[in-house]
Amino acid sequence: MTYSDTDVAIIGMACRFPGADSVEQFWNVLHEGRETLTRYTDEELLAAGVPPERLADPGYVKAGQEIPDVDLFDADLFQITPDEAEILDPQHRIFLECALTALERSGYDPDRTDGHIGVYAGAGLNTYMLSNLSERYRAASSVDHYRLMLANDKDFLATRTSYKLNLRGPSLSVNTACSTSLVAVHTACLALLGGECDMALVGAVHLAPRGQGYQYQEGMIFSPDGHCRAFDAQAQGTVIGSGAGVVVLKRLKEALADGDWIHAVVKGSAVNNDGANKTGYTAPSIAGQAEVIADAHEVADVTPDSIGYVEAHGTGTPLGDPIEVAALTQAFRQSTDDTGFCGLGSVKTNVGHLDTAAGMAGLIKTALMLEKRSLVPSLHFTEPNPEIDFASSPFYVSTGTADWPATDGPRRAGVSSFGIGGTNAHIVLQEPPAAPEPAPAARTHELLVLSAGTEAGLRRATTALARHLRQHKDLDLGDVAATLGLGRRGHRHRLALVADGARDAAMALALGKEERLLRGTAGTEETGDPVLVLTGAGAAAADSAELYRAVPAYRSAVDACAAALPGGVEPEALPAGGGVRAAFCHEYAVATALLDWGVTPAGLAAAGTGLAVAAALTGALALPDALALAEGGTPTAVQPPRLPVLSARTGGWLTEDESRQPANWAADTAGSPSAAAADALEGLLADEERPLLRLAPDEGAPAGAAHLLTLAGQQWVRGAALDFAAVHAGRNLRRLPLPTYPFERSRYWVEPGRTGESTETDDSGRLVAQFDPADPARSVELITDWLVEEAGRLLGGRDRVGLDANLFDMGVDSLVLIEVVSKLSKEVDFTVPPTSFIEFPTVRAFVDNLAELMGLTTGPQAGAAAAAGRVSRRARRAQARQADNQDL
Repeated sequence: MTYSDTDVAIIGMACRFPGADSVEQFWNVLHEGRETLTRYTDEELLAAGVPPERLADPGYVKAGQEIPDVDLFDADLFQITPDEAEILDPQHRIFLECALTALERSGYDPDRTDGHIGVYAGAGLNTYMLSNLSERYRAASSVDHYRLMLANDKDFLATRTSYKLNLRGPSLSVNTACSTSLVAVHTACLALLGGECDMALVGAVHLAPRGQGYQYQEGMIFSPDGHCRAFDAQAQGTVIGSGAGVVVLKRLKEALADGDWIHAVVKGSAVNNDGANKTGYTAPSIAGQAEVIADAHEVADVTPDSIGYVEAHGTGTPLGDPIEVAALTQAFRQSTDDTGFCGLGSVKTNVGHLDTAAGMAGLIKTALMLEKRSLVPSLHFTEPNPEIDFASSPFYVSTGTADWPATDGPRRAGVSSFGIGGTNAHIVLQEPPAAPEPAPAARTHELLVLSAGTEAGLRRATTALARHLRQHKDLDLGDVAATLGLGRRGHRHRLALVADGARDAAMALALGKEERLLRGTAGTEETGDPVLVLTGAGAAAADSAELYRAVPAYRSAVDACAAALPGGVEPEALPAGGGVRAAFCHEYAVATALLDWGVTPAGLAAAGTGLAVAAALTGALALPDALALAEGGTPTAVQPPRLPVLSARTGGWLTEDESRQPANWAADTAGSPSAAAADALEGLLADEERPLLRLAPDEGAPAGAAHLLTLAGQQWVRGAALDFAAVHAGRNLRRLPLPTYPFERSRYWVEPGRTGESTETDDSGRLVAQFDPADPARSVELITDWLVEEAGRLLGGRDRVGLDANLFDMGVDSLVLIEVVSKLSKEVDFTVPPTSFIEFPTVRAFVDNLAELMGLTTGPQAGAAAAAGRVSRRARRAQARQADNQDL
């Protein structure tokens, strides 16, 4: 199969469609030929606010295509305050979650991804603003108006996604009505091929009003019974539904080189507009549609007879369907007279018309069909529309589930989407390349890591991964480990497991084998950089051979030892040779690998040959001199170590003078030290409030690569930022679509008619009325308590407000704080500078500064306290610039 430099790979997909909250569920809906329509009872419709007289109308259709829980959102994950989440367009919330899911399924964490990731996204009409926030908008202040605009305008969908996910490529909101999704894909492909970004997150979202039916009117797009019968003689329209879909795109050649999972390949795309050559603004045009399809074929450099399926726009209207087939036929007839070779279908028969997200549903459906080499049915087709001449066209309606037969060339498909207003889009897709043969496993064990914001979320993530591994027993565990390590952000609650295969991992995770599961919480007092315990313990020949073969950093360290020794020592045999030299080499290589993987020790505790290892690691001795020291030599000069070192010789941490004395680095005894040496060191460190990392495995515990991975996992669960690219260096591993972040959603919803809390207060209730000139400290307490209450309202409770917590880091928007400052100015009858929170972003620092300005406190103490709170992002950047200038 040949590829072009202009080919683009779909490497990640995510969706929330009617009846399907995941790509896997969506495929089940398609493969089983299910319709996801929801029928409402009168009671449900009345509760949703539908007037009784409308329910009595025989033309009112009590059905819809909806997705559940649109009022729920994981605001904490995206550092969005409850106050902001409540006014944020639910379309933005759902898109954010889908965007993160798509990136995780592609195996990429933006914080650790080279290059720029762009965002191309569109949203439907914001009915939440119209129905639920309208009263609040009318009663809002100018600042609240601005906040509501930022939270609800379509223009901010893409840029909010870029901000929350730390994506630095172009960020464009794309909107062309029903063709939004495919126009966004087209735009993103051009940006990728033009070098504007290295990956692209592309998608759209649309939410129809919840729990409501619709009014059927003859001649309109709406179906009289809730069914979409695309291309059928009984077709009378479709159902407008809710949904969101996101894909991750990357240039194909780079995706292949990087081991990405490829669902399908975008061979080419085209976009145009009908112009005025049609009967009206909302009417379709044969000429415009035929032209865009033919243009896409030309861009893709394919002939129509190589295309085996077309995912049509397929709204199931008596007028639109014949026009679409006529346009397709006209485009295909430019190079083939064959008939009946190309399947035709419409996902709208399954999930309805998802408006801006409609094209994304069609794209994901078609990509899955190509990936799985299977055709799925287009529903409700029994007899063709009499205005469609299928017999003389290249098309037939695909009505069953069947294998997609192979042809002389690769399987290909087209996807169409046509927007009201005339913007047409067509994309040509091709099946993914065959997966490469897995390389022989270099390691017997792998390190799997999982994390979440809470313990409950971590349990859900653990269960999901266990289930996935049970269902996919043939997965390469190295691929799984690399995807989890490289493609997921590290959250607070963490779990790690060292396993020797997918089955072993699934069992340990499912059964919760605590003796094997490493658990920890990042960012707690118990975490911190470890002290490495070095005793000069050696390794069995098989274990050192595995490490040499499987861990490049270990191998490089052993090679360096071999090069530092006279006589041309064979590197691989060096750590397995026995004796002091082998023990030094092995422990030095293990420690070097951990440092290379991102473990940052607070210091080293060393005994026996481990003292020589510590000397080499800290730069106290050059490697040849450290090796000589391990074998009983005496160095002539020792440099101060770069890290603190506790020496068993002195029984404490070496001072600078002590570190320069060669005797303090000499081993107490010859030969390999016993476990007693490590126990003695740990006794010396008993009063230290730092975790210890013992490099030698316990008796009977796994050794070799399993032990090294366990050491790394122990540090990761404590919060260490492991470099998983280094952990998996030198391996040809693939990224896999694995279970993604377990969102922990809460309800954020403003009911229609609510205006929000009044900000007006009479003079008697203001803080200033409670001030006592004789007791300024009481006034400071009142201001502090008022601010904690206001911040708690934004953050979801007073208990979330720490006096020294940076409010910006907790997700509070600067506009909100300007409004808080304005209210506070009225409360204290004093003009508080509106930008005070920028310079003093904690409650304590802000109050200290304000108290000094108001004359409630005096002296340098207030200024010093305020200055200590200057930890805003702006202040950090200023400090960083000053530091950079000092370094020049």
